[in-house]
Amino acid sequence: MSDAALIPSPATGDLQIVLDDCWSRIGIMGDASCPELEKHIHCRNCPVYAAAGAKLLERSVSQSYRQEWALHFARPKAAPKPGAISVVLFRIGPEWLALPTRAFQEVAERRKVHSIPHRRKNTLLGLVNVRGELVVCVSLASVLAIKHSTPAGNGRAVYERLLVASWDSQRVVFPVDEVHGVLRFDPDELRDPPATLSKSGTSYTKGVLPWQNRLAMCLDAELLFPALSASLA
Repeated sequence: MSDAALIPSPATGDLQIVLDDCWSRIGIMGDASCPELEKHIHCRNCPVYAAAGAKLLERSVSQSYRQEWALHFARPKAAPKPGAISVVLFRIGPEWLALPTRAFQEVAERRKVHSIPHRRKNTLLGLVNVRGELVVCVSLASVLAIKHSTPAGNGRAVYERLLVASWDSQRVVFPVDEVHGVLRFDPDELRDPPATLSKSGTSYTKGVLPWQNRLAMCLDAELLFPALSASLA
């Protein structure tokens, strides 16, 4: 049988439990000479081992242990600082783009776009039924001069979506190839747009944001939505 004893700790004076760990001497982790092994196969199946575990769990908590954890929980917690800017991240063709979260009302499934007679501008795609309301559907790819070729999803399942946006009482819908979701960041994380960015894209871009080994273009809603309105007039 394994016996347990309480002896004072040399370091703190607190009582600590000392077990006769027969499992590490004559048990499966020792020389395996314990006659009980024939019956129990392994020490973890032996009532002596289970009783020792129960003794450890039921032992009283020392004063030094209480003090240590009291100090730990008394320390002021550093609250994580959320990013100052919230955007919705989405993809059109090969480009990842971002617009302020407050500009969006919903993300909808792709659906039929109804053409408008005698209106054949590249920016205006037509009208889309959103919850019983016909909303103007526009092409950001056209405004930003993005070549609309959808890249492979690298084995991921990707879904085309419609983003329903509203800015200064202007409600529009535009199709995207993929929506990542909401992303928060600090303004100092933005970088200057690369020289390879198209002139149209640069006109509406505040900067680029490093994200998952990519660069996402952060669009300026104050410039982009008035330009969309002008292109539809």
